[in-house]
Amino acid sequence: MNQIIEKLANHAQVSDYKINISKKSSFELFFVKGKLETVRRTDTCDKEVTVYVDHGGFKGDAQFHVYPSTTEDQLSQLIDEAAQKALLINNKPYALPVGQQGYYQVESNFSEYDSAELASIIAKTVFDANTIENASLNSVEIFINKHTERICNSRGLDKTQEKYTAMVEAIPTYNGQDQSVELYEQYNFNALDADTLHREIAEKMAEVQARYQAVTPDSPLDCPVVLNKHELSQLFMNIAYDLNYGSVYSHSNLFKKGDLIQSERAGDPIGIIMAGEAAGSVRSAKFDSDGLSLGKIRIVENGKAVNYFGANRFGQYLGEEPTGNLGCICVDCGSMTEADLNHAKYLEIISMSGLQVDFYNDYIGGEIRLAYLHDGSNMIPVTGISVSGKLGQVLNNIRLSDSSVTFNSYTGPAKAVLQGMKIF
Repeated sequence: MNQIIEKLANHAQVSDYKINISKKSSFELFFVKGKLETVRRTDTCDKEVTVYVDHGGFKGDAQFHVYPSTTEDQLSQLIDEAAQKALLINNKPYALPVGQQGYYQVESNFSEYDSAELASIIAKTVFDANTIENASLNSVEIFINKHTERICNSRGLDKTQEKYTAMVEAIPTYNGQDQSVELYEQYNFNALDADTLHREIAEKMAEVQARYQAVTPDSPLDCPVVLNKHELSQLFMNIAYDLNYGSVYSHSNLFKKGDLIQSERAGDPIGIIMAGEAAGSVRSAKFDSDGLSLGKIRIVENGKAVNYFGANRFGQYLGEEPTGNLGCICVDCGSMTEADLNHAKYLEIISMSGLQVDFYNDYIGGEIRLAYLHDGSNMIPVTGISVSGKLGQVLNNIRLSDSSVTFNSYTGPAKAVLQGMKIF
């Protein structure tokens, strides 16, 4: 580090620099057909150097990586090459974050456990979640990761953060009389909640059985559509992306501050907060890759865009206070209860090939891989259908559940009811 900093500070063309160091210590378990086959520990460290060169009223940048095998002569050559590349980049000038220093820890109960103990608890919880006859977890991989991230720059900033993540990868399998069905599950979390993990895997086991049993409806369906956390998080992330500094600066956004996202609201109001941290979210962080401290900001209130958010560079270009790259999206819950869905007819989407959201063409839809058709008393697994609708109409009439769920970077309503969707 001292060698890198000294060479950067003394280079004639380098105006500024930033160094990002990411260390990851991982404890990993690999199961095949319920049997533990491999236990592995890994330690990795990535060093990325960003070189900035001010030239002709512009600020260019270029990156390179430093490895343990990099020699002093190679390091000098890498800096020279990066400086030459940066001279070809004509970005508007902007300032790097200045002077903050410190060591930070992202909240997680993983620190209370030895990694092997934690992995064992997770493995037991995962396998205990399978209670379905003829279903099995054909493959399970468990990763417990400790991340230590440091950033320092030429403006005196030097910050380090420690955080934890875990990932469970599983292949649930259902063996029927004529064929077998397999699904893929990846579940990410940063705090141990055994009940939530058990429920997540149990739902996936029920899903793989349902995929085996699913039928294609023999007549058109006409009923409300219910989205679950996966597709719901995609919908709200599309709204958030539209209010990111980068989208606004490149004029790729549709909504501006003050615009109504719900122009004629008849359902629950949409409210979105972007945050640096949220309980259980794997995207939680104290600062971003530029070293900016992360707080939170409300970008949508009562269905209206009220703020933008985003990285240091584009925030300065827009004359906004940079919020940093806020990785957690927190959506306000609504008024819909479980009782509101009881005895109602609706199509509950469990998985799609991908939710398509297009603000410019006022479209929302996609192909359904598995859904449950609720008719008030029965639940029938269905497949081979698609849905589509007018996005503006859907947002105006959306009903959001009063219960919350955390899924990857999303914290918000567990379900949403969409009206006016065509099912075909």
